[in-house]
This record gives sequence, C-alpha cells and structure tokens, in this order.
Amino acid sequence: MATVLQRRADVEREGVPTLPQPYLLFLGDTVEAGYAKTAFGLADWAGDRCVGELAMAGCTVTTGLPPMSPAAAAEAGARALVIGVANQGGVIGDAWIAVLVEAMEAGLDIVSGLHAKLNGVPALVEAAERTGRRLIDIRTPPPAIPVGTGRKRSGKRLLTVGTDCALGKKYTALALHRAFVARGIDADFRATGQTGIMIAGGGMPMDAVVSDFEAGAAEILSPDAPVDHWDLIEGQGSIFNPAYAAVSLGLLHGSQPDVFVVCHDPTRTVILGLESFALPTVEEVIDLTIRLGSRTNPAIRCGGVSLNTSSLDVDSAEALMAAERQRLGLPVADPIRGGASFDALVGNILA
Repeated sequence: MATVLQRRADVEREGVPTLPQPYLLFLGDTVEAGYAKTAFGLADWAGDRCVGELAMAGCTVTTGLPPMSPAAAAEAGARALVIGVANQGGVIGDAWIAVLVEAMEAGLDIVSGLHAKLNGVPALVEAAERTGRRLIDIRTPPPAIPVGTGRKRSGKRLLTVGTDCALGKKYTALALHRAFVARGIDADFRATGQTGIMIAGGGMPMDAVVSDFEAGAAEILSPDAPVDHWDLIEGQGSIFNPAYAAVSLGLLHGSQPDVFVVCHDPTRTVILGLESFALPTVEEVIDLTIRLGSRTNPAIRCGGVSLNTSSLDVDSAEALMAAERQRLGLPVADPIRGGASFDALVGNILA
C-alpha cells in the first residue's frame, strides 16, 4: 500500500502543489461563525494537522483548538498559518497585516484561500522576502497545465457530483475516504476547492483554471495509480448550473470516474443564487452524468445518493432516505449521520 507521503510526492511530481503542515488556524477578528467556515472545516476534518488557533481582539468564534501565538505554534511544530476566514468579498483585513507579518517572522508560511491575493499586499510581500517565508494563495493553479487527453489511467476513481452547489460534495468525498481507509483500502481524497485543498495538503483549485484546461487539470490531480487504489475526488458545482457547468464538466471528463455519487439537498428546489432555474432531479443528474461521463469512461456507474439532511430531525431523515432508496433503487445515505445506510452506500461503491 502506498503511503500518504508517497502518494503526495507522486502528485507533486505531476505538477500539483502540496501545502506545509501542520497549521495554525487564523480566525482574525471574526464575529460570525459562518465566516470562519474554512477554519471549522479544517478543525473537523484535519484536526490532527492543526496545532491551535489564533484570534485577534474582538473575535467571538472558536474552533475549540488551543489558543496560540505564532511563536508558540512554530515551537509546537506548525509550518503555516492558514487564514481560516471566508468573509464577504474574500478580502484581507487591514488589521490582519501586522499579525500575518508576525507569523512570518516566527517562521510560518501564510496560506490563504481568499479571492484577494496575499501576493497583492505589499507589506506581506516585503515581509516574505525579508523572512524567506512563502505566501501561498490556494486559488492559484500550477503553471503549464496541459489540455485533457482522455487517456485511460490506471487505478479507480470516484467523483461526487451534485444537483447544485454547496450541498455536501466535499463532506461526502471526505466521509467516503475515511470509510475506505477504515476498511483498509488504499485511497486518497483529491481536493478541488480551497478548504478541501487545505484539508488534504494539496489539490487543484478547479474554479481558477482556464476552461480549456479543466480536464487536463483533473487528469494531473488524479494520475495513474496501482490497480486497487481509489481516488475520492471532490466535485464542484453542477453540470446543470448555468454559471458553473464548465468547471463541473471538465472535472467529470478529466477525472474519468468509475463511480459517482449524487449529492442533493432535499429541501432545495431552485439553483442557489439563480432562483429562476429549478433544481434538477436526482434522476436527471444520474442520466446526464452517465451520458457525459461515458465519453472518457464508458464503464461509469452511479454508486448511490448522498442526502444532506442537516435541516431534518432523525426520524424525518430516516423516512426520507428509506423512501428515496425505494424510489431510486439505489443506496441513499447521509454520510454525516453514518449508520447502516452509509455502510450500504460504501458497499455498493466497492461492489
């Protein structure tokens, strides 16, 4: 079985960067938990790679990790400060600059998934040059991404796809990866968005790749692998989304999934942010994903459905999943709730 470090090295040689870990999570002066979703995602899914958190005066949220100064975090083994804030507009707060400079002076690289670039802030660039630290903007694709080839690659792949954006594709892929590893299966989580990349330590920011190179980016994200190795690939957007379908289709063609899992929020009826468009049905997503995905993998199949039932109580969630299993003839589960239904989903994927 290939080790995680070996697999990461393989990917880095293919052109996908890795990130310095462990992390110190920076919460800034955040007062709304929703604006710290990157920090919470890292604490939930990569807690073993987070040494602590750093909050400024006025911050009212916490991940529950130990509070640490940059110097203390570096002493504890941290290699990077991660901006765990995802605020409106994705901006770097002026009040943060001094703290980020302090972190570089303590020996930490700075990692950000914000729209605003670290390398666009002169004070940070000067500090990085002076200290020899790196400013790592996650939403910067690696150079020289090739166009897709459609060449069949060795190994096995799963892609999470969705009826819409922001409804559980990342969490589903992460939960499946955890379940595969627990079963002793050689598997990697392949990240395609900012928080996923920070959790995995590397990946491909698909929403920042030029459209002509989307498929090629997905190919280098998931290179040839041993025949029994699985890549669990985080999906992006939806092939039905009028705004983001280009990213979704390029990822589908380039990842060449053997199996896909449809992710769906049963309480949503319209496309998020484009409310004049109705949400596609699960059946429509299955049908179109097979038709489009078979272009690069004729053997593609649906492994089941992942429902985001976070807004439902336990009884309502169980009743809905049972009804959908009966209606679709496929395993249906909420990966966060787990249980027998999730085990059945994993089993069908591996069948």
